[in-house]
Amino acid sequence: MRHPSLVVIGASWGGVDALRFLISALTPAFAAPILVVQHRGDEGEDGMNQVLQGESMVEVREAMDKEPLEAGKVYLAPAGYHLLVEKETLALSTEGPIAWARPSIDALFESAAEAYGPGVIAVVLTGTGKDGPDGAVKVKERGGLLVVQDPVTAENRGLPDAVLLKVTPDRVLSLSEIVPFLSRQVQQRRTPVK
Repeated sequence: MRHPSLVVIGASWGGVDALRFLISALTPAFAAPILVVQHRGDEGEDGMNQVLQGESMVEVREAMDKEPLEAGKVYLAPAGYHLLVEKETLALSTEGPIAWARPSIDALFESAAEAYGPGVIAVVLTGTGKDGPDGAVKVKERGGLLVVQDPVTAENRGLPDAVLLKVTPDRVLSLSEIVPFLSRQVQQRRTPVK
């Protein structure tokens, strides 16, 4: 059975460096859209998309409300907005913080799981706080894949540890292992099983 693929990534403390590493390893042939929540301040332009675009071969941009999803592009949750998935488009929300965070990893993961079910691949990177485990559970409940950065390799292991306490992931990987794993999974999910 063929499933549409969507990669969702959540990060907090230390996430910008981890994201730079991952995004620099992507090629334009990557066959799925990638949505990213990095905890950041509520106001102003912090230049994160320019930082991430700097060494990237793929387009990196802040998501816009009702924007259609395109494979091989990275969409960042803007400061002060939850990034949500509605089938083949994005939505932005200014609803209250979830686990003290807006944008919220839980909000992205949960909406992606509802819209794409087993087509979702969720990745939890370095960070702190309690935003992320509930969304990771929802991804697994809906049949998606869950990848957690190996806490030993994380700049801050609080978020990976919190997820691992709540749900069993499909893989615990170092940063250098994540993009090759994602590439294989996305390609396999695009190929019908005979």
